[in-house]
Amino acid sequence: MDILHVVGARPNFMKAAPVLRALSGDPDVRQTLVHTGQHYDQAMSEVFFRQLEIPPPDLNLGVGSGTHTEQQTKVSLALDPVLRDRRPDLVLVYGDVNSTVAAALASSKLGIRVGHVEAGLRSRDLTMPEEVNRILTDQVSDLLFTPSEDAGENLLNENIDPAKIHFVGNVMIDTLVRLLPRAEKHLPKDLPSPYVLVTLHRPSNVDDLPWMRALLSTLTELSRMATILFPVHPRTHRSILHVDRTNGSQSRLRLLEPLPYLEFLGLQRHAALVITDSGGIQEETTFLGVPCLTVRENTERPITIQQGTNQLVGRDVNRLAQAATAILENRWNFPRTRTPALWDGHASTRIARIVSMRAETKKEEVA
Repeated sequence: MDILHVVGARPNFMKAAPVLRALSGDPDVRQTLVHTGQHYDQAMSEVFFRQLEIPPPDLNLGVGSGTHTEQQTKVSLALDPVLRDRRPDLVLVYGDVNSTVAAALASSKLGIRVGHVEAGLRSRDLTMPEEVNRILTDQVSDLLFTPSEDAGENLLNENIDPAKIHFVGNVMIDTLVRLLPRAEKHLPKDLPSPYVLVTLHRPSNVDDLPWMRALLSTLTELSRMATILFPVHPRTHRSILHVDRTNGSQSRLRLLEPLPYLEFLGLQRHAALVITDSGGIQEETTFLGVPCLTVRENTERPITIQQGTNQLVGRDVNRLAQAATAILENRWNFPRTRTPALWDGHASTRIARIVSMRAETKKEEVA
């Protein structure tokens, strides 16, 4: 069985790494890794591949940045000849980025089976490009690997064939469990205590300059209670350059360069609080038991609120400040009940088992 994995952005790397590893032991499976280059920084990408122990991509399509339509078109045009030449038995796509939906649609139109890792997540907000990507990808996929029970329910409510749905757990947690001991060794020696870890990258946040100005002002105020460590995404950096930020002598808001996976995971593990707009970080903090405030009005990962440590504060700096203060003063009613089902570090093994069964079936058909 010939499997082609398509990744396009760093969150995809963390999801694909354990699946690549789990399938590598099957002699009946041949794997090809395609990096679309949707998000590509040579230095950072090399570090991620090295830390996650992913082999270098077999192909890099180099599509680069652009609007959503431009990126999807570039991925489709670059991937089409690859698909026609290689005719893989299965294309595995990950998450909800533009490369994911482009690869799923291009494969489906050629009659090539598609497997979606992290299927079924829904925010119910169609103004989010990622939500459109999720829905379209799931509609054309033949294998839907869901990370949580609510994701399967979403797919059933959309009239997806139950035979396509496989509840396997969260592959992001596979990577976290495997690399957390190593991440502890990447902690800075002069780490302040306590500290708050911040990460923001969604256009709805960072492209709104008045909102970014108010948000940075709030973070500066919070830094009077704890040091704020803020690794700045390139998109966020461009916005910060246009924002007048009052950062007085008493401020402990530290703007940092983007961090590799292990360094960031280590900081998450020991943070008093994480403030984010990232879906993956909502999941990681839930597993780690670290309080998380999500600067969004909704989330496609409601299980992190129901069973985890996550709380939505929306685009409201007062709610953010009040919740953060309560956490830092140990006045927060910790909501965590239990680790979500199958977030046990073995989701990729379940995926590999299902794919290998398909490979065995194909082998029997050929015989």
